[in-house]
Amino acid sequence: MQFTPDQSAVLTEILRWRRDVRHFRTDPVPEPVLDRLRQTMASAPSVGNARPWRVIRVRDQGLRAAVRAEFCRCNALAAATYDEPARADYLKLKLAGLDEAPEHLAVFTHVDPAEGRSLGRQTMPATLRQSTAMAIHTLWLAARAENLGMGMVSILDPAQVETLFSVPATWEFSAYLCLGWPASHDDLPLLHRVGWQENQPTDWDVR
Repeated sequence: MQFTPDQSAVLTEILRWRRDVRHFRTDPVPEPVLDRLRQTMASAPSVGNARPWRVIRVRDQGLRAAVRAEFCRCNALAAATYDEPARADYLKLKLAGLDEAPEHLAVFTHVDPAEGRSLGRQTMPATLRQSTAMAIHTLWLAARAENLGMGMVSILDPAQVETLFSVPATWEFSAYLCLGWPASHDDLPLLHRVGWQENQPTDWDVR
């Protein structure tokens, strides 16, 4: 298939305006939209076609509360690693949309799947985790194209999350995602807005 310049421009805009969203509206995401996202995530590349990502749609309020408690515990530990005034700046950041986002997704990587028959991962087993990361990025772009917001909650202890969800021993925690309609359409990234750190250009070294 050949894509037109206009189609290429749309993809560039989606990539440019993808954001890690932490402020959500609470109204639900329609099931047909979620189904489209699930199908799009399935189109992500994976090593040997192993498709190692495993996704749990977290609807149970008890599980959600436990994840939030773990976030608060880990966030307090992270804050303690900063000296003032950086600690005060850190504590001002809203680093998760756990309370408002209507959809929560816990994503794991199966580190020894039968699928793919080990093709391509004998010398580089990390490609399984990389495959899950690409699936998450595919979902992120698809959500943005649906005018949804998504945010990754990275301040969690992986071992605690694996225990919390009672997953098989071969499942490794990869990401906890909040998904929903953004509370506003201010596309300025939060860390840029508060002056935390600006983007640096990606240079391609030539050798």
